[in-house]
Amino acid sequence: MSLSGSTPRGSPPCHAADSGVTFRCEVLAPDRDAVRRIVASSGFFHDFEIEVAVELVDDRLARGDRSDYRFVLLERAGTVVGYACYGPIACTVGSFDLYWIAVEAAARGAGLGRALLAEAERRIRESGGRNIYIETSSRPLYEPTRAFYERCGYRLEARLSGFYASDDDKLIYVRTLSA
Repeated sequence: MSLSGSTPRGSPPCHAADSGVTFRCEVLAPDRDAVRRIVASSGFFHDFEIEVAVELVDDRLARGDRSDYRFVLLERAGTVVGYACYGPIACTVGSFDLYWIAVEAAARGAGLGRALLAEAERRIRESGGRNIYIETSSRPLYEPTRAFYERCGYRLEARLSGFYASDDDKLIYVRTLSA
């Protein structure tokens, strides 16, 4: 949806961000390519991981509001330059996973990631969310990612040794949202 469009059934409305960007919550077919471009621009992910990011877009496109995946897309001058994908964790009350958050490499450093995360948190809170969980890698490459989460109020809750590979632990961050 654009800011002037209608809100998808059951979804809180999207709001404009600062810095001449807008948020859009309805996923459109061209977003497949935008997500692929954004995730690939990070240089962090293998091709199979990039395909997983695109598969979540495909699920949302195919299933609409029945999908477990929710999106916030950040547009600047009509181009998607960042996105977050999140969803409720099955069999929990008020717990959500933040599956992906990414800003195109050329657009980083302008506070867009923080604005995108704040919008996702707002929408999660309005959907009854109280805890947000984020999983990431322990590899040195991900140090800026972990620092970003910590600056945004997330705390390291768990470490699963050797999860992704023998030398790559899964780190689970959590943030409890205020009412």
